Amino acid sequence: MKPFHETHRKLRAELESPAPERVFGSGWASGVLGIGLSLAGLLLVISMRTPGQLLTAPQITPFQENQWFKLGVILLMVGGFAASVVSLALREAKILGTTGIVLALSATVIVQSVATANSAHPLPIFFGLDWFAINVLFTGLIFIPIERLCPQKEDQSIFRDEWREDVFYVLVSSLMVQALAFLPQGPGQLVGSLSPLGAVRHWIGGLPLVIQLPVIMLAADFFQYWAHRAFHRIPWLWNFHAVHHSAQRMDWMSGARMHFLEIILMRSITALPVLALGFTPLAVEIYVLVAYVYTTLIHSNIGWRLPYVDHLFVTPQFHHWHHGSDKEAIDVNFAIHFPLYDRLFGTYHLPKDQWPSGYGIEGHPVPKGYWAQLLYPFRRK
Repeated sequence: MKPFHETHRKLRAELESPAPERVFGSGWASGVLGIGLSLAGLLLVISMRTPGQLLTAPQITPFQENQWFKLGVILLMVGGFAASVVSLALREAKILGTTGIVLALSATVIVQSVATANSAHPLPIFFGLDWFAINVLFTGLIFIPIERLCPQKEDQSIFRDEWREDVFYVLVSSLMVQALAFLPQGPGQLVGSLSPLGAVRHWIGGLPLVIQLPVIMLAADFFQYWAHRAFHRIPWLWNFHAVHHSAQRMDWMSGARMHFLEIILMRSITALPVLALGFTPLAVEIYVLVAYVYTTLIHSNIGWRLPYVDHLFVTPQFHHWHHGSDKEAIDVNFAIHFPLYDRLFGTYHLPKDQWPSGYGIEGHPVPKGYWAQLLYPFRRK
C-alpha cells in the first residue's frame, strides 16, 4: 500500500501546485486537462460496458448506440492521451501526464476486451456513472474558464480548499440520487390522481413546452422557497442544511455539497407538487437540467454585476449573500430562480456593488470530510 499512498501524495501535491508552478507552458494545465478528459472517457466506457446497464442513466441510454456519441467518447480518450503527452514533455514532474495516459489506456483496454451489454434494466434503479462523467465535464468546461476570466475572488485557485470533498459530493449526488430519482414519481402521480384539480392538471399538461418550462420554474421555486426557509428555521432540518453552508469558498462545485438526506427531502418537497400539478415528464426533465446548470451558476466564483437582470433572476451575487457569514447575510435570499419571492416575503437582501466578506457558518461547527459531515446531523450537540 505504501507505493499507492506515495503516488496519491505526489498527484495531490501536483494538482494543488502553487500559482507560479501553474503558468502557461509549464505542462500543469495540459496535465490536469488530460486527467479530466481521460477520466471522463473511462467512466463513460465503464458505464456503457456494465452488464444490465446498472451504471447508465436511462436518459443517456438511447444515445449510447449513436455513432456521434461513440465518436465523442473516442475523442475524449484521444484528447486526454494527447494532453497528457504534452504534459509529460513540458513538466519536470511526470505524475500528471502519467496518470492521464494510464486512465486513457485503461479506457481503451475496456473498450477492446468487454462486449457491450444491451439488456434492459433489471431493477428500477440505476447508478449514473455516465451522468457523473458528463456532469463534471460539461459544467467544468463551462464554468472554469468563466471563473478564471471573471472571478469574484481573484486569489481563489481552481483547486481551492476542500475541492476533493465537493467532487465526491458531485459523485454521490450523481450516483445515489439518480438511483433514487424514481421515488417522488409514484407519490406525485398518486396525489395528482386524487387531486380535485383535474381540470387544472389537464390544462397545464396541454400547454406548449415553451410555456410549461417557465411555469414549472415559478411553481418549483415557490415550493422550494418555503422548503429552503424551513431548513433554516427548524433546528433538526438546519442540522442537515448546515452541511451545505459549511463551504467557506464559493465556486462551481460548492453547490453540490448537500447532505444526502437533505437532497431526498428537498427533491420530494419540490417534485411532489410539480408532478401533482400535471406537468409533462419531458418538461420536468428539461427543468431538472436547467435547474442544475442554474444552481451551478449561482454558486460559482463569478463576479458579474448584473443590474436590471438581478431584479428578475437570481444571480451569483444574490445567492452569495445567502451563503455569507456576515450578520446581515443570515436568513436572506432563499429563492433559487426568482428574487420576487424574497421581495414578497421579506427576506430580500442585495446591497449594490457589495459582496459578503466571507462564507460559511459562524464558528464553523461542521467538521471537514464527507463521512464526518454525513454523520454531523446525528451527533448530539
